[in-house]
Amino acid sequence: MRDIESLIAVDGLAWPHLQKALAESEAIALSVAPEQGQRSLWELQVTAASMMGAVALHTGGIVAEHGWVRLYGGGSESLPSIAKTNGLGGSVSAPPGALIVGHDVLGGLFAIDGGALGVSPGEVCYFGPDTLTWDGLGGGYSAFLMAALGGGLGVVFEGLRWPGWQDEVAPLALSQGISLYPPPSTVEGRDLSKVSRSVVSIRELLGTK
Repeated sequence: MRDIESLIAVDGLAWPHLQKALAESEAIALSVAPEQGQRSLWELQVTAASMMGAVALHTGGIVAEHGWVRLYGGGSESLPSIAKTNGLGGSVSAPPGALIVGHDVLGGLFAIDGGALGVSPGEVCYFGPDTLTWDGLGGGYSAFLMAALGGGLGVVFEGLRWPGWQDEVAPLALSQGISLYPPPSTVEGRDLSKVSRSVVSIRELLGTK
């Protein structure tokens, strides 16, 4: 276990690069208390030179794509931390088989394959409500984060978005999501013009209590 000082006092800090990307993006970085960010970094055991370390240390999470994408960071009132979501407390002897790093407004999940998802170790994967399977996105966390900030995840949600989705998603609280019925995993639910949409608790969509 590395102490927090050694995780922060590293060369090549990622935060300036993330700050620049955020400034050029419409994404919103949630605030995090310094002590909470440091604790989250220590629980993850990653350094501040990594993009994940920068997100955990300096943000309470990131909201992108008009609220469609919610990425976990150091934790806030609106989003849990990466560490808490994955049950990490600094005493885990080995990395988890999959590290969940965010979700979307429909309850889809983003996770880094640690070997348990059967895609490729280190690759960010998406569990969509349409496929109900883990599919690789073709890159690691840094590439995924930059794509989220730059609006480059549209292809991931192809077939899940409807005309005017931005106007429906943007006003939602981060505790809310949108339920589609029939579900997009069914034949009846594939045509979004014929499904009903309702605002529900994101916990309901994620299957958590």
